[in-house]
This record gives sequence, C-alpha cells and structure tokens, in this order.
Amino acid sequence: MSRRTTVLAAAAIAATTLLAALTGCASAKPGASDAPGSSSGDKVVKVGVVGKGDPQWPAFVAAAKKEGIDVQLVDFGSYEQPNPALAEGELDINQFQHIVYLAGYNVASGKDLQPIGATAIYPLGLYSKKYKDVKDIPKGETVLVPDDPSNQARALLVLQSAGLIDLKSGGTIFSDIADIDTGKSKVQVKALKAAIIPTSLPDAAAAIINNDFVKDAGLSFDDAIAQDDPKDPNALPYVNIFAARAEDKDNPTYLKLVEIFQTDAKVQAGLQKASGDTAVPLTTSAADLEAALKKVEKDTKAHKG
Repeated sequence: MSRRTTVLAAAAIAATTLLAALTGCASAKPGASDAPGSSSGDKVVKVGVVGKGDPQWPAFVAAAKKEGIDVQLVDFGSYEQPNPALAEGELDINQFQHIVYLAGYNVASGKDLQPIGATAIYPLGLYSKKYKDVKDIPKGETVLVPDDPSNQARALLVLQSAGLIDLKSGGTIFSDIADIDTGKSKVQVKALKAAIIPTSLPDAAAAIINNDFVKDAGLSFDDAIAQDDPKDPNALPYVNIFAARAEDKDNPTYLKLVEIFQTDAKVQAGLQKASGDTAVPLTTSAADLEAALKKVEKDTKAHKG
C-alpha cells in the first residue's frame, strides 16, 4: 500500500466499503481530461492520498500549478478508502499503494484500476517502545502486524527474517497469520488495522508499522529495529504507484502529474523528508508496472483458487 505505502507489501484480498471520510468529496467528476495548460473545462485534478500533510504534497501541488494543473488533494485516514473512491469517480487518480495492494483490490472487487507511474519503494520496519534490539524480545511476547493481507504478508516476511517467527510455506506474498508455525516461532502475532497500530504499540513488544503511520507512533524511521530491503530485485511488486481508472491510464494530464512528481526537486526533497531518507525513488515505466500488476493479479486469483 503509499513514505510510505505504500506503500509495497503483498495482496490486499478484501475490498472494503467506502467510509465516511469521503464526506466533502464533490459528487461530480472533475473535468481533468484537458491537457495541461488547456483553457477549456474544469482542470482540477482530485488526487487521493493517505497523509496529505507530508511535505512532498504541498510541493507537488505548487509544481503542478506552474504547469497549469490545479491539484486538489483528498486525504484519507486508512488504506481501504482511496481505491473505492477512485473506482466510483470521486477521485481522478490516487497515490498511496503498491502494486500488490492494487492487485488484491482489483481481484476482490472486479475493478480494473491501473498503475500509471512509479513514485518510490520503502523499507517496511519493525518498531518497539520496549526493546532496542530484536534479540531482546522475550519468547512468548506479542508482535503486531497490519491486518490487510498485502501488508500483513510483507510484515510476516520481515518478522521471519528477523528470527521472530517461522512460516510453514517459507514465506510468500500470500502468507498470513495462519501460515505461522507457532511451535517454531519465538513470538505471538496479532493483526490490527494499520492506522491503530501506533496507539497499540505500548501494549505490545513490537509492531510492524506502515510508513504512513510511523510518526503517529512518536517514532522516526531510524528507530526501526528490523526492516526489509527495498533494493531487492524481487521488490518490484512493492513499488508505490499512481493509479487511475483503466480508461484514463493514457490521460496526458495525469501522466504529466506523474512526471512532475518524479522530476521536481522540491517534491523529491519532500518525499525524502517524509520518509526519513528511506525512500528509493523509481521511474519504472507504466508498461513494466502494468506487467507486474497482471502477474500479481494472476497469482492472486490462483492463490484464491
């Protein structure tokens, strides 16, 4: 799921109902099909994000304005909301998720949202308010992970690499709590919604906290006591993306916004600041992103079997 997605874990199998956070979104679709700088129609582009206050977004809005594009950021409090909003036309594009999360949403909902550009890939970290080292966590303690399937699978892989659990399958992008071999694992694992894990961290030994919520826990990215490697060649499914409806994937205004995000110096500086310098910016082509999405969707359908 998007510092942050995020945003780049494994398959979000459950499409959820659009929640009350959509209050305030205009019901009319914005006329954002005009090319950048066009004087006809309404050029406001509604972009769904999680974490509107992150420093890359004001810079992004300002850079887009210079190119004749008025961007309206629509902020959401959890990852379940931006994709239904996009699918239903309440947004033009969104940017909060990785390919695996998008694949899970498409498969579960029957929708066809598509990646139109890459932003960055981020490490997923394990944090603790009680212990400074993974080795200090006592046997039998509880560790929290996100409950959405895509991020949960990636979180479990982090815990396995840290020596805290053992996964019966060896670990895949479809691993879930049921895949944990409790007899061989050092800790117990509990799943919670990603947005409430920061407030629950003091009651647990440690937690996998999605990048969007690290600061909510009063932590910095340097506080992670374990994390995965975003530079792994197999990490492409976890690259954070801009997504659009399939019929809009070639919209020149939306593609221009992707270019602005990838190339504007102030946007990129804001991205690094928001991620604690952990973001690995990527400019992976839309064609490669679409190919990766198709593969993960195929694997997800086969896994659901």
